[in-house]
Amino acid sequence: MTLTGPARWLLRGAVALALAFIYVPLLIVVINSFNADTTFAWPPDHLTLHWWSAALDNHGARDAVLTSVKVGLAATGVALVLGTMSAFALQRYRFFGRDAVSLLVILPIALPGIVTGIALNNAFLTVLGIQLGYVTVVIAHATFCIVVVFNNVLARLRRLGESSEEASMDLGATRWTTFRLITFPSLGSALLAGALLAFALSFDEIIVTTFTAGASLQTLPIWIFSNLFRPNNAPVVNVVGAVLIALSVIPIYLSQKLSAETAGGRL
Repeated sequence: MTLTGPARWLLRGAVALALAFIYVPLLIVVINSFNADTTFAWPPDHLTLHWWSAALDNHGARDAVLTSVKVGLAATGVALVLGTMSAFALQRYRFFGRDAVSLLVILPIALPGIVTGIALNNAFLTVLGIQLGYVTVVIAHATFCIVVVFNNVLARLRRLGESSEEASMDLGATRWTTFRLITFPSLGSALLAGALLAFALSFDEIIVTTFTAGASLQTLPIWIFSNLFRPNNAPVVNVVGAVLIALSVIPIYLSQKLSAETAGGRL
């Protein structure tokens, strides 16, 4: 499609406006992490590194980061196993209710977080009698992390087909040998992309976590929310936010790069 000159400029302006709407607030968070004024007067009168050293010495922030990493890794591990198994079952086998099962696997990521949180809270406390804590948060995060792994693996399986596996078994390889030498290496980048996205989703989840963590567990998003309106800790929250902005680029970039290479036919 060919656009006229004015249409191109209008499109560029719309894209620039959308990007500014998204990234200018993030830039303000980064600048405020160096703001010497605790009230965040804008523009800053002068800058300081004091809040960065205070953030490094903040035990609550460090413990919250460690908790979020542990929960994210555990939820990602569960999602990799269950998401991959679900993708294989729905792609390689035909059975009654297959479309309904596919919908049920994908549904958790489409549901509002507050609905999922309330439902899981009732299930853990009322139905199962499980005390809220680390295990319940991992289970809760895995419910929506499974979806991104499932989608990545399912898309890869559809592109791969079954010809390579059939050729392997025709040459005498067992199913396990075929999976180990043919199927699994072909799924490598899809699994890695799914794992990166799943970890990113788990790491910054707050709504579902609020309903399933209980009072004893504090992930980083919950720590940020609880300290955001405390004058002494608000500048430290900006520092943590700036660090998260920088670190969030890594998994998203790697996932996008892996997805692009997959789409281009490179494994």
